[in-house]
Amino acid sequence: MEKLKEIIRLGSELRLSNRAIARALKVSRPVVAQYLSDFKATGLNYSEVKDLGHDDLLELINRNKWVDNQRYEVLLEGFKDYLKELKRPGVTLQVLWEEYKRAYPDGYSYSQFCYHFQIWRNGSALTMHIEHKAGDKMFVDFTGKKLTVTNPKTGAKREAEVFVAILGASQLTYAEARYTQQKADWIRANENALWYMGGVPRAIVPDCLKSGVTKGDKYDPDINPEYADFARHYDTVILPARPHRPQDKALVENAVKIVYSRVFAPLRNQVFYSLDDLNQVIIEQVEKHNDRFFQRINISRSQLFKEIEQPVLKPLTPEKYELRSFQSVKVQFNYHVFLSCDNHYYSVPYQHRGKRVKIIYADSYVEIYRNNIRIAFHKRVRTRNKYTTIPEHMPHNHRFYNDWSPEKMIEWAEQKGSFIRELIEKLLEKRTHPEQSYKVCLGVINLSKKYGEGRVDRACKRALDFHYYSYKAVKNILEKGLDKIEELQLAHQKLPEHQNIRGSEYYR
Repeated sequence: MEKLKEIIRLGSELRLSNRAIARALKVSRPVVAQYLSDFKATGLNYSEVKDLGHDDLLELINRNKWVDNQRYEVLLEGFKDYLKELKRPGVTLQVLWEEYKRAYPDGYSYSQFCYHFQIWRNGSALTMHIEHKAGDKMFVDFTGKKLTVTNPKTGAKREAEVFVAILGASQLTYAEARYTQQKADWIRANENALWYMGGVPRAIVPDCLKSGVTKGDKYDPDINPEYADFARHYDTVILPARPHRPQDKALVENAVKIVYSRVFAPLRNQVFYSLDDLNQVIIEQVEKHNDRFFQRINISRSQLFKEIEQPVLKPLTPEKYELRSFQSVKVQFNYHVFLSCDNHYYSVPYQHRGKRVKIIYADSYVEIYRNNIRIAFHKRVRTRNKYTTIPEHMPHNHRFYNDWSPEKMIEWAEQKGSFIRELIEKLLEKRTHPEQSYKVCLGVINLSKKYGEGRVDRACKRALDFHYYSYKAVKNILEKGLDKIEELQLAHQKLPEHQNIRGSEYYR
């Protein structure tokens, strides 16, 4: 460096700070500090070297460093291993320096150790990020650009979103195409990434897209409940990137750029007739990328992953995640909840009437939770406007009705009277829920306790004639005594002859 003598003059003579010298001479502050430290080790002052030429001054300084050169060579040999070790959980430069000093008691001090490592890292490992610990985070996002799938019959093209995932420490990358960014596709893509990695990181870091985060916030974002449930299944956590903080997702954005050059570009002239065919070629290109060496380190992402990251990932669960949906509802007065997507009712223990609960449903089952405690479990039924009721959920006085069947109710009504039986049959056909019809049928039958079976049978006949199929209609007939009135057989009576009758001759 031609400015070496000026650095010594400003530092030893004028006593300027390293920062001021660096700013004045437009060189880096660590370089200033290193040269001043080397000159101080010679024991000379500026007046003794001011007349020396640059080469002579540099030789004088380096002659005093020959012992340091040997120490540096030893230190330099360990830097590549140190870089990998720093990605392991709990490993810091302090830990590595302590191990280094135990092996080399005459080695560098901690500050010099850190300085030399930083200089080497900046020059040799620009693509590596020490801050990402092995097994700690997986960053996920969709690319902005899309690929296309062509319908083989019509030739119509359909755009496909491309999902990208990358592990922080090894930078092992995964990509796949999905037709949408909706929750189902988003969660399945996340799951496929975990199975490709062969393990689970401690956290997944998505951008604030709606399929993953319902409301972005710097401090307390709202995670989509389905996405959070997926994370619980795999024993990990969702840590969304902060809004307007590009540094939180710099790694995955860089991965997206790499996917553009190493996946999109090679496939730009190819035609794909199915999403499966497209994904097969995508994963082939991704694996080529993972097997390439880093630009300045003689190791690939796949090798680094196997060495430092794969051993510390948490194991996958035996079963894949079954996609579940969520609905918050209030328990109805009849201790049932309404699942709107199926238009079906499911029972809960009657003690929870009027309480707010959460329905979690999958393809084959329905679970109902209150205060994070499961209070009901049902097999999913998609019959519309029907009820699924567990007898144990009913109050004791309601379980009596649950023991009845339509056949048993009709048989009992037949014993009371033929018209009572006929009306009971109409009531059973009319009501949607069996429990409702049983109550009404018992009400009609029990009227015989007060009015007698004969009167109730005649009242049922009158209700049938007028198509009044209800308990209230029968009760009203009995209360007003309408069952006692003899009905005139008007249809069978002849009208008397009189002058107001025109007769058939009139219409000829």
